[in-house]
Amino acid sequence: MNAGIERARRITFWTLVVELAFAWIGPLIQIVVEIRTEGEAGLSRLALVVVGLPVFTWLFVRAVRAVVDGRPAVREVVASGALAVAMIVFNGVQPPELPEPSRMLPFAWAMLAATWAGVAVLGLSSRAAVALTAGAAVVYVALVFLLVAGMAEQRAELFYGLLILALLPYSNRVWLRIYGLVLQAHEGKEAQAKLAVTEERLRFARDLHDLVGHSLSAIAVKSELAIKLSRAAPEQATEEMTQVRALAKDALRQIREAVRGYRAIDLQAELGSVRAVLEAAGIRCTLDLPERVPAGEPATLLAWVVREGATNTLRHSAATRSRITLKLTDATAVLEMVNDGAGGQSSGDGGTGLIGLSERLAAAGGSLTARPTDAGEFILRAVVPTAERAQVLTEAVA
Repeated sequence: MNAGIERARRITFWTLVVELAFAWIGPLIQIVVEIRTEGEAGLSRLALVVVGLPVFTWLFVRAVRAVVDGRPAVREVVASGALAVAMIVFNGVQPPELPEPSRMLPFAWAMLAATWAGVAVLGLSSRAAVALTAGAAVVYVALVFLLVAGMAEQRAELFYGLLILALLPYSNRVWLRIYGLVLQAHEGKEAQAKLAVTEERLRFARDLHDLVGHSLSAIAVKSELAIKLSRAAPEQATEEMTQVRALAKDALRQIREAVRGYRAIDLQAELGSVRAVLEAAGIRCTLDLPERVPAGEPATLLAWVVREGATNTLRHSAATRSRITLKLTDATAVLEMVNDGAGGQSSGDGGTGLIGLSERLAAAGGSLTARPTDAGEFILRAVVPTAERAQVLTEAVA
């Protein structure tokens, strides 16, 4: 999973889980008050809280994890709801020897009901969420009126309890909706990237067909004609084969031009793209660039180095920061990519990618080195000549 998506998932999960504090604060406050006023009666309620709230918490966390992962959590929601009702009923029943009911009950246990509703509405449609919240409010009010005498004196507590019961579930739905938008944005970027690759492949295939198709057809026709003329008119056959050779050279030239243009990468665009990718993965990326960057084939080679270095950083390290430095002299361009979190990362982690780049840079008169440091960093250093001779050599290799 992408590091940015995983971070958003953790934030969403813990934001929802932290609301368990509402389920604990209200009942515990009531229990403390009742222990001081009711003695053993309060202790009996405390026993249920000590057992019931941890079980409710366990079911709540399981339900939140399932919802964030996109799985149903029907059993956890039903079980936690039944447990919440049982705790409200048990703690609402007043012993007969106590003339006055607890005045903390309407507000304190509304916290528990609101916490349950906050996870029960996740993953439901808007209408279903409204119906479930309204049903929870009705059940809560009915329990309070049945269990607590003198409700006329506790309207304020009941009002605030219902207010929390109405607001908390929808704040949770907002958080889950934001997480869903993050997932959609990530999926949209992946789809856009795949579409861009597909379009580029189609374009390249069309270019090759347009460039080479006619030449190969002409070569085939002229070759057949040369075979027929080889005995009857050797001179004409030789002329046809000369034209075939010219067509083949022209086709080869066109293919090389197409491939060279296809393999060219803009260095500045690649630097910006790599920086965005690394920061999206949670890696702080800093660029130290000169006022101007090299052009032509040296820039393309450096762009390939930047791309390969970023790929290795993402795949083979636990980096939190990366630094890309480019220095220019009269004859060379020196690019360095340094990342932390190298751990077991070695110069061989790049596989054939770094080996191929090293060969290409060597053929162009440059060099590529990759090594870990004692400070736990990894350095990728590329040196590319910027003179005309280097460009000629690189074109010959391509």
